[in-house]
Amino acid sequence: MPRIAPFRAVRYAPGADLQKVIAPPYDVLSPADVADLAALDAHNIVHVDVPSGGADRYEVAARTLAEWLADGVLVQDAAPSLTIYRMAFTDATGTSRTIVGVLCGLEVVDVDAGGVLPHERTTAKAVTDRLDLTRATAANLSPVWGLSLASGLTAALAEPGEPVGEVRFDGVVHTVERISDPQRIAAITEVLAADDVLIADGHHRYSISRTYRDEVRAATGRDDTEAEFTLTFVNELVADQLSIEAIHRVYTGTTIEQLRTDLAGSFDLEPAPAPTPALLAEMVRLGRLVLVAPDGSAEWLVPKAGAFDGVRALDGAYLEHALADSAAEVTYQHGLDELLSVVGSGEVTAGILIRPTSLEEIQRTAREGLLMPPKSTFFTPKLRTGLLVRPTAATPRS
Repeated sequence: MPRIAPFRAVRYAPGADLQKVIAPPYDVLSPADVADLAALDAHNIVHVDVPSGGADRYEVAARTLAEWLADGVLVQDAAPSLTIYRMAFTDATGTSRTIVGVLCGLEVVDVDAGGVLPHERTTAKAVTDRLDLTRATAANLSPVWGLSLASGLTAALAEPGEPVGEVRFDGVVHTVERISDPQRIAAITEVLAADDVLIADGHHRYSISRTYRDEVRAATGRDDTEAEFTLTFVNELVADQLSIEAIHRVYTGTTIEQLRTDLAGSFDLEPAPAPTPALLAEMVRLGRLVLVAPDGSAEWLVPKAGAFDGVRALDGAYLEHALADSAAEVTYQHGLDELLSVVGSGEVTAGILIRPTSLEEIQRTAREGLLMPPKSTFFTPKLRTGLLVRPTAATPRS
């Protein structure tokens, strides 16, 4: 089972206007987004998390972080703490939800060591940027998102902690509360240590933490430093909290006619209504996928009887199986409007709308020790960066 650790969090000083200094995670920001956030406030977290400049930008980020600490822009907790993080929002179906979890240090374990489980296969992705930033700043800036398979975490976090900040972005209220009482920290960590944690979002960040941990071990000869853990938001894997959306598929490298032919081996193709949010709901009800052509036409992909016997009941797995021998190359796009825009540009062959992965399938796959296809789930809302920073200095943990 994974080890969970409180830590001396670094936070914006009391009185800071958090609306101006907190940011979305780095991997959803465009260059224009970064510029806008940087201009919003000289102390916006993007100045450290997405530093500008040339080859020295990571050193600039490290100096900036150190200056903010020295000037009192950021302050460090006097004692190790955990932080309750709540996100209250209305999801795409109109349902009010509150996700509650804890920002903590999650043990960095080796691949296949158990305790912390991967959720899906990852795609090739450059990781040098995040690793270089971690090396330079000796800090975790953006949290990994983990799902606890243990029961009882939500109940353990029901009582509020000490309020330390609240921000509202895109209709989502993000609230953080500090827990510094050792007895309550022990009770929460005991719940989390009872079962595995499944990585929901941030696989690459977790992988980077493993590399960084190994570098610190090699440099210090120790395995008891803060590098043994990484900043993680962990919430309980329960249906009433999680909002899971689909990440749709975009295809290139073939023609629309050939793609239809390739799909026809596993699916019956039938005319479908124009893609709308209502169609997404109908897909779930009927158990179908939808092929979207550049001309805006849509076709149901109805699984043929027996075509997917022995295949995991995931739309992503169905498409991998159906197109195993196809020349089509796949990329990924979240959001109906965004997919329609990409397909309508004429620069790709087609898109396929898939259904969100069910909570039951996530739980079953995790328990069986299996991995889902890449980009099987999109957890919303996105965690914010800057609500706290976790130092990873290569010194023994207190």
